[in-house]
Amino acid sequence: MPAITQRHIEVFRAVMSSGGVTAAANALNSSQPTVSRDLARMEQLLGYALFTRQRGRLIPSARAHTLFDEVQRAYVGMDHLQRFAARLAGSVTGPVNIGCQPAYSASLMPGACARLAQTFPHAQVLITPQESPWLEESLSAQRFDIGLTESSRALPGTAQSSLMRADEVCVLPGDHALAAKAKLTPQDFADQAFVSLSGGDPYRRKIDAIFAECGVVRQMRIETHSADAVCAMVMQGLGLAIVNPLTALAQSRALGLSGALVIRPFSVSISYEISLIRPLYRAASPQLDAMANALEEEAKYLSDQLAQLRC
Repeated sequence: MPAITQRHIEVFRAVMSSGGVTAAANALNSSQPTVSRDLARMEQLLGYALFTRQRGRLIPSARAHTLFDEVQRAYVGMDHLQRFAARLAGSVTGPVNIGCQPAYSASLMPGACARLAQTFPHAQVLITPQESPWLEESLSAQRFDIGLTESSRALPGTAQSSLMRADEVCVLPGDHALAAKAKLTPQDFADQAFVSLSGGDPYRRKIDAIFAECGVVRQMRIETHSADAVCAMVMQGLGLAIVNPLTALAQSRALGLSGALVIRPFSVSISYEISLIRPLYRAASPQLDAMANALEEEAKYLSDQLAQLRC
């Protein structure tokens, strides 16, 4: 059985929107007999009437109103698609789609987005936090324009470069006695309450190995998977911790000068590396290059901030 066509939908929408065949014909640059014929054909194909005819006027049925609502929703989506396509043809490209590990969305990304806005003030950035290994799989599948990950291995279908190298840092309450020290050693943590990352975290395993090798016993007070949560626990005076430097900096900057969270270098290096990933088969644009540059500038700025902690 023949199906209704786009022409039938356009005629139906014009009649419903304008309130009559004559006005619909004018809107479509067509003739009244042609519009009437197309409308009658649509009703025939559907197998039910959309209008009743009263004294030369078309009165929409309940089915017509229901169908019109659905048609309008479809046209709203089409209008959006047309506007989006028009933007791509002009000077404004589509949004910058970034996939990153959760720690970066609140630490590295805000400053980088602010830098991007200086060059592209109307740029749209979509940030999707994802954990490994799903993030790496999404990057290889070309689902993002740019990726930020701790993985230093080359991913299929991507170009990888090192964005930032630093060390894990110690965080402690501002009123803690150890805050007077410029750098903490494993021995400083002996018998201290400790807020830890969860057991499956790779950094947790590295930290535990260091304390085991030094024969230092901590009071394991709280475990959580989130470095942000670790810092929040530390600020409540629940213990000391060792976390990634970006989260520590973001938390301390958010607190301003309150001194509730103090950052100190750790005497044992626990390397923390961030890689910038560019999927090879995504469309290039000036905004993407500007975003990559903004990330590099922000990473350098944060590295300089961390270097001051070692002075």
